[in-house]
Amino acid sequence: MREGERVKPLELFFDLIFVLAITQCTALMVHEESWAGLGEGVLILALLWWAWVGYSWLTSVVDPEEGPVRIAIFGAMGALLLVALSLPDAFGDGALEFALAYCAVRAGHIALFLLASREDSALRHSVSGFAAGTAVGCALLVVGAFLDPGWQAAVWAFALVLDMAEPYVASADGWRLMPEHFAERHGLIMIVALGESIVALGVGAEAGLGFGVAAAAVLGIALVCELWWIYFDIVAIANVRRLVRAPVGAPRNEMARDVYSYLHFPLVAGIVIAAFGLHETLAHVEDPLPTVPAFALLGGVGIYLLGHVGVRLRGAGSLSRRRLFVALVMFALIPLAEEIPSLATLAIIAAVLAALIVYETISYGEGRGRVRYAFDRGIEDTDLVPAPAERYGSGSADAAS
Repeated sequence: MREGERVKPLELFFDLIFVLAITQCTALMVHEESWAGLGEGVLILALLWWAWVGYSWLTSVVDPEEGPVRIAIFGAMGALLLVALSLPDAFGDGALEFALAYCAVRAGHIALFLLASREDSALRHSVSGFAAGTAVGCALLVVGAFLDPGWQAAVWAFALVLDMAEPYVASADGWRLMPEHFAERHGLIMIVALGESIVALGVGAEAGLGFGVAAAAVLGIALVCELWWIYFDIVAIANVRRLVRAPVGAPRNEMARDVYSYLHFPLVAGIVIAAFGLHETLAHVEDPLPTVPAFALLGGVGIYLLGHVGVRLRGAGSLSRRRLFVALVMFALIPLAEEIPSLATLAIIAAVLAALIVYETISYGEGRGRVRYAFDRGIEDTDLVPAPAERYGSGSADAAS
């Protein structure tokens, strides 16, 4: 694949299955409406995320639309569809079906990677280590499927930790990466997650479109737009620039692993958890939110912002104090959400995020325009981009991301 190649249509087609899978995660949380249900939904989401991450690295190595790879991707889509269909009963009678379908998705990814690494010994070594970790994780998923739900969740969580830890402890030298393509894939999966929030608004409003539901729907879409702005206005641009400029090899691969494969999960998880809270808000606009949905709505936004704090720490080496503060405010407001109408809670969240966006946009100053102008036009002129010292200063758009 050519350096800088854009995401292919088949990759977008593949991601459509994740739309269904993420929707099923939210449905699982809504159906249970308990701490256990929330935890199960997040655990399943994390498993899905790690499977998707594997394919996002794969398409930096192989062209998904050429030769037998296209057929293999179609096969993986079929297995992923079975994962999504079995997901609602993954902690019940459908546990084994979920585990086996998930293992098939992961096996397809490893097989394609091994095929692509035939003439690259460094990549083959890295893939072999990753394959071993994947095999252990999948075996534990199958074992856990035969256990009671509590033990099943514990074993599946342990399997996930082992699986996700392998790339962190192994050498990153052998992996191949197209940075712009890789970053674009993650931006698109963020769109998928935000789309689930919109779906949650529609499902939550099934009772009818009264004044309260209409107001909540408008505030809900405003919240989704704010979450989009917080990521795509500057953060996504700054992240891809840092990744492109990172030295080729282990430094770039480690940054991609940390910023995207690991630290983008809190962003996606926060959006999906908040979608659960949005669903409950639309369903009961005049009532206070119970504890779990209140945590989902406010805590989901808080987790999303904490994810941004982590991304900036790893990518830019500095702390986003504003976003950290607003995240803590979200968690502090949870007790209030249990006392006031859910519509009022949603209005408060939207207002706080609007204030954050306005304040950050003003504080970025001309740096925001320089960053966006250079990116949108593909300009590499350093006159249009803040210098390194400026980028990491408190007034820089790149640093503030």
